Amino acid sequence: MYVVTVDFRVDPEHAADFSHAMRINARSSTAKEPGCRQFDVTVDEFDPGHFFLYEVYDHEPAFQAHMETDHFLAVSTAIAPWVTEKTVRTFFRID
Repeated sequence: MYVVTVDFRVDPEHAADFSHAMRINARSSTAKEPGCRQFDVTVDEFDPGHFFLYEVYDHEPAFQAHMETDHFLAVSTAIAPWVTEKTVRTFFRID
């Protein structure tokens, strides 16, 4: 399995909008993409502008396909002005 984590810092005044958009992206990804096995959206308990995504795909090509979907592109465009920092890391799940 191919795991993607994304650490976002978001302008706090747009945290609710970001959360809403990202939940739409997560639901669309797991419902419409056969290679997307898990898509968790989390927020820091003490910092409402700090979000962490944990995504699991069958393999790297499934993640690449995810980044070309209409829902991903729409959400990426919508959230861009709200994001102050973004860190993406990838892993292979070994168990």
